[in-house]
Amino acid sequence: MKQYFIGIDIGTSAAKTLLMDENGVVKAQVSREYPLYQPANGWAEQDPEDWKKAVFSAVRELVESSQVERELVKGIGFSGQMHGLVMLDERGKPIRRSIIWCDQRSAEQTAEMCSLMPEEKWLEITANPPIAAWTAAKILWVRKEEPENWKKCRHILLPKDYIRYCLTGVFATDVSDASGMQLLDVKNRVWSDTVLECLSIDKSMLAQVFESQEVTGTLLPEVAEKLGLTEKVKVVAGAADNAAAAVGIGVVRDRESFTTIGTSALLYTHLEHYTPVPGGGLHLCCAAVPGSWFTMGGPQAAGLSLEWFKDSYCQDMTEQADREGRSVYQLINEAAEKIPAGSERLIYMPYLMGERTPHMNPKCRGAFVGLNIIHQKAHLLRAIMEGIAYSLADCNALLKETGTEIFSMKACGGGSRSRLWRQILADLYECEIQTLAEEEGPAYGAAILAGVGTGAFPDVSWACRQFIKTGDTVKPDSEEAKLYKKYHAVYDSLYHHMAEDFEALYEL
Repeated sequence: MKQYFIGIDIGTSAAKTLLMDENGVVKAQVSREYPLYQPANGWAEQDPEDWKKAVFSAVRELVESSQVERELVKGIGFSGQMHGLVMLDERGKPIRRSIIWCDQRSAEQTAEMCSLMPEEKWLEITANPPIAAWTAAKILWVRKEEPENWKKCRHILLPKDYIRYCLTGVFATDVSDASGMQLLDVKNRVWSDTVLECLSIDKSMLAQVFESQEVTGTLLPEVAEKLGLTEKVKVVAGAADNAAAAVGIGVVRDRESFTTIGTSALLYTHLEHYTPVPGGGLHLCCAAVPGSWFTMGGPQAAGLSLEWFKDSYCQDMTEQADREGRSVYQLINEAAEKIPAGSERLIYMPYLMGERTPHMNPKCRGAFVGLNIIHQKAHLLRAIMEGIAYSLADCNALLKETGTEIFSMKACGGGSRSRLWRQILADLYECEIQTLAEEEGPAYGAAILAGVGTGAFPDVSWACRQFIKTGDTVKPDSEEAKLYKKYHAVYDSLYHHMAEDFEALYEL
């Protein structure tokens, strides 16, 4: 008898759902968008009820459109945006809108956290330095700025875990998402009593922690009826968005990695041994595979840099693309391909939105360095691609400092469609870059986790080997790799020379 599994991804812009069969084939996909609220500069919030409405509507349509018998749907898995603070009262109702991952209001609270416990201790326990975007700092902000809301709070959840509560009535989370709260002992995969005592947070407010493929409950009868499913459907813990994406991409074995280039860019590496990162230059979290971890880091303004330049300075290319019925990005790639590696001594620093890893500096700003009369638009386009790759290579260099050498790299996201960009990455990483035959995203990884949790698949690694196929491969060019090493060294030097100037410029 056929079996089916649902993956639900609570993203920043939309809830994405898919239905996968026991052979890993996607039978249907449905998504629902919802708003982002920005009540003040640097703030970002979403309404948990918007997530709930979107998920219920999408899953109902998913089941109906697929025409799969409800009894054949055996499991549901989750993926979700990390770090968001969802506060519930004693009745299990949201007290306020969720403060989500990209909100930056909690900078003062990170300083408070370091005054309460040295940064070295935070790194030892939570594997990361105090970060304003992470959940712990958000909790401290609410406690200080909204004491009446804090008094009402009885439960603290992450975005995907609120949806789980709505579906099952269970307060649960998984180790990968819990890692991003800065309350977890990441090495031992349990809530840290030391951190909770330090921050005066009652452990009873937190959800029970599970491994990603573990079953956390089944659908409530009334929910099953609304969704067009049975109450026997098992709901597994799921994973944070990037951890679920790693499963959906097949990056689940030691030192396998993927690079994604979207609005931001990310280098994600799977580790089978807990490996601290010196100074916390990369985020280190529990992976969706039991007994494993992952590092991640990368520039905030990756595809965003190219999008900004295209919208501001490439109207001629956009008009040409419209006339010829082509993609403007195809024209951008064709122009950049004509420029030699190094963009003829031009370097782009991709700090349009400050920077996270490896610099953790919200005050730095973007720059083109080395502009000369010979440089044309195509030079700047290639320099943007190279600047993103230099930043990602910085993350790879931090990995190497831990003794971790990447041997397998996959590429996904919109930027990965550029063969030129993949070549630049291969040259800087000095390893092969593979694309995926089909790219389904975090919801696919969530569905795989559901299949493992229900017993349909023996384990995550087995399912990935069976279902995930690669596309083409780009190998590093040895001569260009040598040249890029020299440019990369200049790129790194520029940041350190300009750090004080960035600070001064920010304060003007």
